[in-house]
Amino acid sequence: MMDRKSCFRVIASHVRASDVIVSSYSSAFEWLAIDPPGIPYLAVGAMGLDTSHALALALAMPDRRIITLQGDGSLMMNLGSLATLADQSPANLVHITCRNTIYEANGGQPIPNGAGIDYPGLARASGLRSIFAFSDLDALAEGLPGALDAPGPVYICVDVTAGAPPKLDYARLHAPDLVQQFQAAIAATPVA
Repeated sequence: MMDRKSCFRVIASHVRASDVIVSSYSSAFEWLAIDPPGIPYLAVGAMGLDTSHALALALAMPDRRIITLQGDGSLMMNLGSLATLADQSPANLVHITCRNTIYEANGGQPIPNGAGIDYPGLARASGLRSIFAFSDLDALAEGLPGALDAPGPVYICVDVTAGAPPKLDYARLHAPDLVQQFQAAIAATPVA
């Protein structure tokens, strides 16, 4: 198991300035806390919609890499999104599930059978083909470049420990000006 911030630092070292990072709740707060590169897209609105928003962005902007950072609790809220992702198969989408077996943003309640859920297996059964799983930082640092170069869409599951209870400033995370900031960043950042 990895500390999520340390895991995100490894991921951030492979993020390009033109990449769009879709995240919500605990993942979004911890991603922003490390001051990463890329263009944040935070206007998701509800648990589970990260993948749906990322898919729409990937289809609308096929020249940009779209990376989703989604908690396993959030994925459980919209599990069917994996089948839709496989059906649409955008080559530019990377879906990363941060597996900690709890609904962290809602107070840390355990996901029913959370430790027994095989997320890579669910991704495979949904039709995704480029699937990777990492449970420690050394393996992530070594394997992530190859995973990111695999034919997309790419599914990656990372086993992380639950973080400290985040200060959930949802008013800021869902602020209307974030949409304008996102649009301005897309217009100002050429595709790498």
